[in-house]
Formats: sequence, structure tokens, C-alpha cells
Amino acid sequence: MDQTITQWLNSPAGHTPVLDGIMLTVTSFGVPLMIVAVIGQWWSKADRLHVRHTCVSAGLTFLIGLGLNQIILLFVQRIRPYDADITHLLVPPSADWSFPSDHATASLAIVAAFALHGLARRTILLGLMAFFVCWSRIYVGTHYVSDVIGGGVTALLGALAVAVFYREGSKIDRFVTRVF
Repeated sequence: MDQTITQWLNSPAGHTPVLDGIMLTVTSFGVPLMIVAVIGQWWSKADRLHVRHTCVSAGLTFLIGLGLNQIILLFVQRIRPYDADITHLLVPPSADWSFPSDHATASLAIVAAFALHGLARRTILLGLMAFFVCWSRIYVGTHYVSDVIGGGVTALLGALAVAVFYREGSKIDRFVTRVF
């Protein structure tokens, strides 16, 4: 089923120039744009300290999620779908393994942090951005659907770890959110 859905989502690749261009742009610039969006929240006027705590949490979640991915890559060596002749590749090939998707982890880590901190409107906007980033990774042929799901799981695990260990109002939180 993973291969079938992956093929279906990748099937327009190379045949629809406008969609190809959009997906190539999203896959290249989606995560950096989300990072810029988080950084821009630092100067929020409303509920400034809570939003700043959330921004720091998003950054920590991002790093922990990507760290978890590196640990998983030590044990799971899944070839890319284009190497298995399942997808049509629109981007240069990657040198690392397919599972889990770092793009999915990075984008969904940001969404998870904002969701866990109750910032609903920001979560919806960032969630839409993350959806397109995740879709683009399958569309351009570099990931299976399950790679994206795996990236979402590592993002969620990172967000939960940050929620447990980086408390709002703690000494380190007060230092980071008020000094900078």
C-alpha cells in the first residue's frame, strides 16, 4: 500500500510543468520559510513571553527530531523510492537513506510545538505549510509516504520531550525569553 500511494502521489511528476515548478519550490524553500516564520514570531506583540517560549520549543523540537532521525538511520537503511523504480525523481538524488524524512520531521516539529502550546491560528498556518512540504517530498520522488509518517512520529516525540523538559517560566526559559 505504501508503494501504491507513493506512486499515485508521484504520478503527475514530470507531466505537469506548473505543478512540478510549485512542488520543486516548496521542497526547496518550504522548511527555510517555516523557520523564518518562527523567527518572525519572536517579535509578536500579543502574549510575547508565551510566543517566545513556543519559538524556543519549536527550535528544540526541530533539533531533537532531526537527532532522532540520525539515530534511526543507524538501524534502518531503506533505499529511496527512485532507486527502487517506484517514483520519477525531479530533484538531484540524495546520498542518505530514505526513512525517516528530515523535511517532514523539520516542518512537523514546528507545527507540533505550536500545537502543544495552544497557538491555534499559527498552528493552522504552519500546518498548511508543513502539509505542502510533506506532499512535495513524495511528489518530487524522494520519499515514500511512510517516510513522511516516520518523520511526523519523530517530530511528535521531539515535541513531547521538549514539553516535558523545557517548562515555560523555568529559570532557563525566563533567561532565554527575556534577555534576547
